[in-house]
Amino acid sequence: MDQMTHEAHGQEADPHAGHKMSKAHGNHDRHAGHSVAMFRDKFWLTFALTIPVIFWSTDVQHWFRYTAPSFPGSKFIPAILGTAVFVYGGLVFIRGAWGELADRKPGMMTLISLAIIVAFGTSLAATFGLFEIEVWWELASLITIMVLGHWLEMRAISQARGALNALAALLPDTAERVSGTETQTVPISELKVGDVVLVRPGARVPADGEVVEGSADVDESMVTGESRSVSKAPGGKVIAGTVAAGGSLRVRITAVGEQTALSGIMRLVAAAQASGSHTQDLADRAAAILFYVAVASGAITLAYWWLSGDKEHALIRTATVLIIACPHALGLAIPLVIAISTSIGAQNGLLVKDRLALERARNLDMVIFDKTGTLTRGSPALSGVAAAPGSNESDLLGLAAAVEANSEHPLAKAVVAEAKRRNLPTPQAAYFEALPGRGAQALVNGKSVIVGGPRLLTEDKATVPPEVEKLTSQWASEGKTVLYVVAEGKLLGAFAVEDEIRPESDGAVKELHRLGIRVAMITGDSKTVADSVAKRIGIDEVAAEVLPADKASAVKRFQAGGKRVAMVGDGVNDAPALATANVGIAIGAGTDVAIESAGIVLVRSDPRDVVGAIELSRATYRKMIQNLVWATAYNLVAIPVAAGVFVHWGLDLPMSVGAIAMSLSTIIVAANAQLLRRLKLQRARDSR
Repeated sequence: MDQMTHEAHGQEADPHAGHKMSKAHGNHDRHAGHSVAMFRDKFWLTFALTIPVIFWSTDVQHWFRYTAPSFPGSKFIPAILGTAVFVYGGLVFIRGAWGELADRKPGMMTLISLAIIVAFGTSLAATFGLFEIEVWWELASLITIMVLGHWLEMRAISQARGALNALAALLPDTAERVSGTETQTVPISELKVGDVVLVRPGARVPADGEVVEGSADVDESMVTGESRSVSKAPGGKVIAGTVAAGGSLRVRITAVGEQTALSGIMRLVAAAQASGSHTQDLADRAAAILFYVAVASGAITLAYWWLSGDKEHALIRTATVLIIACPHALGLAIPLVIAISTSIGAQNGLLVKDRLALERARNLDMVIFDKTGTLTRGSPALSGVAAAPGSNESDLLGLAAAVEANSEHPLAKAVVAEAKRRNLPTPQAAYFEALPGRGAQALVNGKSVIVGGPRLLTEDKATVPPEVEKLTSQWASEGKTVLYVVAEGKLLGAFAVEDEIRPESDGAVKELHRLGIRVAMITGDSKTVADSVAKRIGIDEVAAEVLPADKASAVKRFQAGGKRVAMVGDGVNDAPALATANVGIAIGAGTDVAIESAGIVLVRSDPRDVVGAIELSRATYRKMIQNLVWATAYNLVAIPVAAGVFVHWGLDLPMSVGAIAMSLSTIIVAANAQLLRRLKLQRARDSR
């Protein structure tokens, strides 16, 4: 949509909106102003520069017993390119450290910066002959690894931009404003309260308003969650973004811009995302601890050896301590696991968009499902047929399908689809006429046949046989929609139409119960409909007749007492609830805005994949903890060795060996992360 449309909706196009949301959704402040593309470019360039730095490094040549080509100035290659890596790849971490220190919250950026500054200073001093040991190769590889870690992290956790834009996209760009007997196409930004607009069949309502002329069935499911189309006649209220069908409407605008219901939902989404958790991940907390440990250890090392009279070793050992403290392994411990887990998720139909959402999924207390389009297919299906005496099901269904074949109404499509499924012959119909709010009629086999709701019985004064009345009463009590077929004033039978429950829903609920997780359902449908669905698939708790603005509040009620809940939904009306829940999970076949607002997307639209997401979360968390324990424990053990604590027992750790050891720890962490690829989401696989 263009800039004008966004502004008309009360939302200015903001090129930074995506980042703001991503940050609000749990990203650490160290990513402020950063992007996936920036770290990608930095990684490949620093990687390219690091290769010659390592290749021409004196230490590396000695270890691998080779001699690099020599030419005038070749000995300065590590220093020149190492400096380039430091400036190009390292400054982003130093700026991040400056921000952390300004906030008095040293963390990963500060720890990385401390190590690369010490490594740079040490190498520079060695280049000018002040030190015997230079570690340009260590500096370059360290920065490259850190950039790689941050690239993987940002790629794994960055959310696709545009939740609010997806909401605004529900609005048409233009509207047909009525002026006397003429209509004029105008941008919706020019609409004012009191204007009358024409909404044609199949078109979206451009703004909130009141019907002044015409009648139509309006699909409000995208906004209200109600699965049935709502009949609108003069005096009826319509909502911006909803779709008219079966008739045209003239609507007097009552609200535009920020005042519309859709804008209200947009504000709810933005507020819920902005109030999301800002908890730092475990690696940041470990880095903060290591920073203080490193600084304290470095200070003690320098003071002890300096006062002992060994000033040269005091400087070397202090530099070694600070370099070893740099989180080579720690910097990759989380991002690598996340990158691998997102890959595993994609292979199993799970799109992980938010790292923290995946982490939180491991300890959920409750999973809340939206009904329409999540536990159900979101489209009506014929579930019952009652033929009056003297008629049979096949003839009744074929006759009704003949009438409904020309209708675009969702209920009509359900009747036609069932007739096709049964391979029934469908007679030709003539003189079709849609009856907004009542049904449809046509001439079939020389008879006038009408298919519609209960109003037909009153208007046509048709008598309902006891056998049919018994079934229709039962259907009505279960919240199903009842359609009647009347020919020449005589009732031929009735149908039950309902939003079809997904066959996978029952299995999903059972598997969640097996994991000890309670299951709830939120819907805009009536309590009768909701209770009927809940009873059939074993739902524990139900919140019915919930308006869009109340869905997020309903999630908060379920969260009472500190319960950790996941919300699974697919509609626009679910977006605030998805953003409010501890974990937002979107059904992949749902609307763009629901997907944008969720942390995890079920690509296959199978609610059983929620179980797979929880299993992936638990396995990922275990692997994270293993890597963090190794990375931090290794640092804590290596630091005192590097400080010379065990020198008197003959155990010393030269700076070059310390740098190699840190690289080995990175390899171990990376290898351990790769073991996650052996994970099989057993429940998700077996249930298919």
